[in-house]
Amino acid sequence: MKKNILITGTSSGVGLAASILLAKNNYKVYATMRNLKKSTVLKEAIAKDNLDIEILELDVTKYDTIEHAVNMIVEKDGKIDVLLNNAGAGFAKTLEQTSLDQIDWITDVNYKGVVITTKAVLPIMRKMNSGHIINITSIGGLVGQPFNELYCGAKFAVEGFTEALATYVAKPFNINFSLIEPGGIATEFMNNAITKTVDEKGEMVTGEYAPIFTKYLEGAKSRAGSGTASPYQTPEEIAAIILDTINAKNPPLRVRTSEWAENMTALKVKADPDGTKLVNQVIDYFL
Repeated sequence: MKKNILITGTSSGVGLAASILLAKNNYKVYATMRNLKKSTVLKEAIAKDNLDIEILELDVTKYDTIEHAVNMIVEKDGKIDVLLNNAGAGFAKTLEQTSLDQIDWITDVNYKGVVITTKAVLPIMRKMNSGHIINITSIGGLVGQPFNELYCGAKFAVEGFTEALATYVAKPFNINFSLIEPGGIATEFMNNAITKTVDEKGEMVTGEYAPIFTKYLEGAKSRAGSGTASPYQTPEEIAAIILDTINAKNPPLRVRTSEWAENMTALKVKADPDGTKLVNQVIDYFL
């Protein structure tokens, strides 16, 4: 039987590219998204190459939709081999100018969604005594960046959540955990992040932070067009790294996806690049 994979956030970007690539590499893909009206591009790819992909509705902020999708997959296949927690959203704004609703939203989409989707899938993998849970984070999960404190905070949380699970779930139940850490992805993600910085009239937020923020945006746009020195990779490049991570005999805990990402995080990860040493040290200390 084919290995199957549940992927969140597949209407565009990395989720879309990963769904197509994994299906082309003999995986049964359950591609999920919050809004099924955004499935047109994926449906066209499925039809063009006769891909083994089933599209399901799943909103990572609503546990009932997660549970429903997971139950459907288990009823059909009796298993879930890989979970790719990909759904997420960018956000760049000062804390002072962020509403409480926005704080809830960025946390729910980027952190809580990973937690509750993992919660739904983990018992199935544990009973199977096998599985692989892959969480898409960012170098923002390792290095705090200006105007990204809420996004980075959520991604730092995913990093800690995943690292902690790996210390007591991985070896006893044969479940691998991996974190994919891009420097940036050349999709609508950055544009969506920037739109979150404007007010309801479409005007850039002003105030004492404005000159600093303008400099930040200019830098982001400059880096996006800087060729080989750019932190931004294509969704297809990230998808290829995801495939390699899934197929690895001993999947690493942490995977940076570019030389730029490695350089940006070097001070944090030099002693333990893939996170394996620290996890083993924690196991030795606590268990």
